[in-house]
Amino acid sequence: LSKQGYELMDKKRTILINEMMRLISEAEVIQSQIDSTFKNAYAALQNANIIEGISMVKDMAEDIPIDNSISIRFRSVMGVEIPEVSYSEHELHPSYGFMSSVIALDEAYEYFEKVRRLTLKLAEVETAVYRLAVNIRKTQKRANALKNIIIPKYTAIISNIVNVLDEKEREEFTRLKVIKKQKL
Repeated sequence: LSKQGYELMDKKRTILINEMMRLISEAEVIQSQIDSTFKNAYAALQNANIIEGISMVKDMAEDIPIDNSISIRFRSVMGVEIPEVSYSEHELHPSYGFMSSVIALDEAYEYFEKVRRLTLKLAEVETAVYRLAVNIRKTQKRANALKNIIIPKYTAIISNIVNVLDEKEREEFTRLKVIKKQKL
């Protein structure tokens, strides 16, 4: 049972490592997308600030409603709870008037909305990677304990029991021989 347990722990560790590596590569892609989108968003925001003025852009930004459509569910990968962030995709409807704004502000709004979506995805992936790493560490400790402590301990116990039983069998055989000689 200990050997089977070790094999299962080893398989679990392998599956978790594969899942973590996949998520790490996904996180790298998302991070590069966030970087480029942030660059574009700040350039558009800077452009809007130059054209409209910082106070006007600030006033328009304060009119944007807070989004409460984010929800988190969990899925299990080999007993590890992995978060899944979901949010409602909706068309962008700026809450400021088009007559009083410039296209640079609309571009900044779109870019920052994209940054928000990417950030939600990145938070999901990074949290999953962290939880997988913690669980991989636990699984590794358990597998090592089985491999280096429990299995050798039980192997030694089995070996001692076999030796004792063999010795008793030899004693019994010798005893039966002596009894047979005495009868004859």
